[in-house]
Amino acid sequence: MTNNTTISHPFQDNAEWQRLQSGIIDLAKTEVLARFEQVTAEEKSDGSLLTEADTEMQKKTQTFLQNNWPQYAFLGEESSTEEQEAAMNSESGCWILDPVDGTSNFAIGIPFYSVSIALMIKGQLVAGIVYDPSRDEIFTARVGQGAALNNKPLIANTAKQSLKQCSGIIDFKRLSAEMATKIATQCPYSSQRSFGSVCLDWCWIAAGRGQIYLHGSQHIWDYAAGWLILEEAGGFSSSLDNEPVLLAKVVKRSAVAATTKTLFNEWQSYLEIN
Repeated sequence: MTNNTTISHPFQDNAEWQRLQSGIIDLAKTEVLARFEQVTAEEKSDGSLLTEADTEMQKKTQTFLQNNWPQYAFLGEESSTEEQEAAMNSESGCWILDPVDGTSNFAIGIPFYSVSIALMIKGQLVAGIVYDPSRDEIFTARVGQGAALNNKPLIANTAKQSLKQCSGIIDFKRLSAEMATKIATQCPYSSQRSFGSVCLDWCWIAAGRGQIYLHGSQHIWDYAAGWLILEEAGGFSSSLDNEPVLLAKVVKRSAVAATTKTLFNEWQSYLEIN
């Protein structure tokens, strides 16, 4: 768990924290869940998909946040690059929203997607929420105050003692061919999954639904809230360059993570990270 609690923010107050959670849940149900299996998707310039749920969830969430906490700038996945950069550089801090993470799943009727929001102030994440509308699960964290799943404490722990016992959540698509081949041909774990929502991947590691994690390239709106949730749950992470995953810039980051220090060290050793 991170120990830096020096930055003041409204969500240190439990009533404000619950108000934020309730607002995000209500919006996710009306703007995202209500459209599930009733959407068509268009392709963006980067090849990813965009649905009405993405655009409406972002628009309504931005309005909700600005009406209640107008002191913070807003960075959304569907914002322009110029808007994202400006928000990230805001002196007051900014919200970081992924309105629908797992749009490819959402668009074809696979019930594994999420809404993710985090608050960053002075380069530090101070609060994060990932809501899974299909399962009605809300993962939350505030800096220095731990993580929770449906308001019950969430601790990243596992009975798995070695890498070969673990289930790994691995995104092969964004790994180098060399690394992907090594993992596929010299499999170090018991089983592997790839679900299609980065935000939920981080949370599921925090909940012990997988014990190790690997992703080659994710945006800050993909990982911000999930990173804080795993951090506050007591898990471990780094980039493939053995640097902190969190970077207060609109750039893609790799991510290596595990539930315990022992597994994290063994996973890094296998990946030859030093």
